Amino acid sequence: MRRNAIRTWMMVAAILVLPLLVLVAQQTSSLTIDGQQGQAKVIQIQGRNYVEVDGLARITGGSIRFAGNQIVLSLPGSGNGSSQVAQSAAPAAPPAGYSKDFLSAGIEAMTQVREWHAALKNAIERGYPLSSEWLGNFKRQCQASLRQAGVAASTDMDQKLFPLMQNEFNNMSALSDKYMQKTSNMDYIAPNSLSNDPLEQKLQSCGHSLAAMVSSNQFVDDGSCD
Repeated sequence: MRRNAIRTWMMVAAILVLPLLVLVAQQTSSLTIDGQQGQAKVIQIQGRNYVEVDGLARITGGSIRFAGNQIVLSLPGSGNGSSQVAQSAAPAAPPAGYSKDFLSAGIEAMTQVREWHAALKNAIERGYPLSSEWLGNFKRQCQASLRQAGVAASTDMDQKLFPLMQNEFNNMSALSDKYMQKTSNMDYIAPNSLSNDPLEQKLQSCGHSLAAMVSSNQFVDDGSCD
């Protein structure tokens, strides 16, 4: 009877001591990840390394959730990695409409064309002498603004509208040169000469067409600026 009791106590002691022996056999170290702060505990049992899940989630910025008897570790960006790759691989859609910089430079250029036209018209109606230097200043200012508009043209509609702006500038330049030549030849210029001038009509039609396209933010070439 006593012998059986001693045997029972020895078995209980073995059961209690065994976990301690296992723990002694374990080698505890830590895991670090380059570029991340913090450490996770690593326990080596029978030559295998086991990382503490909570610590791993902490240093990777992830999160842990439980699904039944499974532990799910979610890492940053792991949920939509494939969609991000697809989005980065897809070409960016070209911007629509007229760009802000193009409109700003284009409106400035067309405003200067109107000022150029107003100065020429006023001089003709009042019988003032025309000066190549004076009219040339208007032309150079328009050219500078038009160059800026050309550089700023980035969208498809910008690039379609820009040649029509150039045509408007060319129409104004041709009109100015025509009456400057009349002045050089000392030809008589009637005060109402512009009223029946085909170049004047073309200039006005193109100007109205350009204004309509800009205000509606659409490109509709009706042939007025050809």
